[in-house]
Amino acid sequence: MPRSEPQRRTVLHVDMDAFYAAVEIREDPSLRGKPVVIGSDPQKGSGRGVVSTANYEARRYGVHSALPISQAWRRCPQAVYIRPRIRLYAEISARIFNIFRSFTDQVETLSLDEAFLDVTASRRLFGTGPEIAARIKRRITEEERLTASVGVAVSKYVAKVASDLEKPDGLVVVPAGSEREFLAPLEVSRLWGAGPKVQARLAQLRLRTIGEVARQDPLALEQSLGPKLGRRLHDLANGRDARRVNPGAGRKSHGKEITFPQDVADRDRVERTLLGLCEGVARGLRRHGIAGRTVHLKLRWDGFETHTRQRTLDRPADTTEAIWPVARALFREADDPRRQVRLIGVSLSGFGVPTAEQLALLDVDNTPAPADAERIERQLAETVDTLTERFGRDALKRAALLDSHPRGS
Repeated sequence: MPRSEPQRRTVLHVDMDAFYAAVEIREDPSLRGKPVVIGSDPQKGSGRGVVSTANYEARRYGVHSALPISQAWRRCPQAVYIRPRIRLYAEISARIFNIFRSFTDQVETLSLDEAFLDVTASRRLFGTGPEIAARIKRRITEEERLTASVGVAVSKYVAKVASDLEKPDGLVVVPAGSEREFLAPLEVSRLWGAGPKVQARLAQLRLRTIGEVARQDPLALEQSLGPKLGRRLHDLANGRDARRVNPGAGRKSHGKEITFPQDVADRDRVERTLLGLCEGVARGLRRHGIAGRTVHLKLRWDGFETHTRQRTLDRPADTTEAIWPVARALFREADDPRRQVRLIGVSLSGFGVPTAEQLALLDVDNTPAPADAERIERQLAETVDTLTERFGRDALKRAALLDSHPRGS
């Protein structure tokens, strides 16, 4: 019996259009048609912070995500500036992802507003890849009054590029076998892994389009860019991307950071702020039912010099008691008392099940007293979560934070 050909994959990349800003405009229709920027208030706190999202009207003025809010204000002072409401966005995101999962369980979360979907096994039930994409877009519009742009291809990379080409409310389909032709005229900046330095190196090689990279001798690319990067860019330029949609990938880290209104020399204040951030991160981890194993500290001095430190725990953690001592130690190791602190942040990665639940499964001889202490800490944290959810975050507060400045958590 002849061997059957392997089934071609169908991958969608779904990307909500200016998600945070679109939600705010939906909630307040008077904003429609105006430039809207989600981020800190540029007229308060000396214009610190960065843009989270800008709608398409604001983008015409050169405002974009991660742009310092002070620069956004200079480029577009007439915009409406709104502080982000992450909880609201997360609730809407959860409903949108339920739409995705009604078509396939192969959903890889990239952020609140972006995901890869492998719909290969869904085609018998719901139609072709383009038909599934159109149905998803229609349901998002009907149920949430928002729009999404979707790319349809046989690989994650090509689907991602496709979804970005006709924003907002776009649907771009790249038929199997046409990937190389589709990518050829696009700029090398659309190659994954081609940051500014790599783009500059490619320009030195007179390679400005993806098609020119695709036609280049792969050995020459490897010699110029290194074996790993050169080979990867050549594969992507030719439309080759074997990576599968990974439903277990999820987010890579969970964290919080704050930029102080003025640079801070007071180490007690910095550490109290860091404690508050650790509380916020721990609360978020518990809300998502996850725990992190690696603690990351981000520290930015006056003058924008940024340092990072990290340390891996013995077990995944989701309580302040487990995270805070490590974060404080990392800060003290990295600290330069002669400098003032502009930004402090903490995040966790390496997600697993919460420590107490993990230990409960393994604790069969009733011997590990530390596990009992950790379990009690987590139960206390969950009780506090319940109370703050009902009465607000100021209902209960650590004594160490009673005189602290606002933490932004």
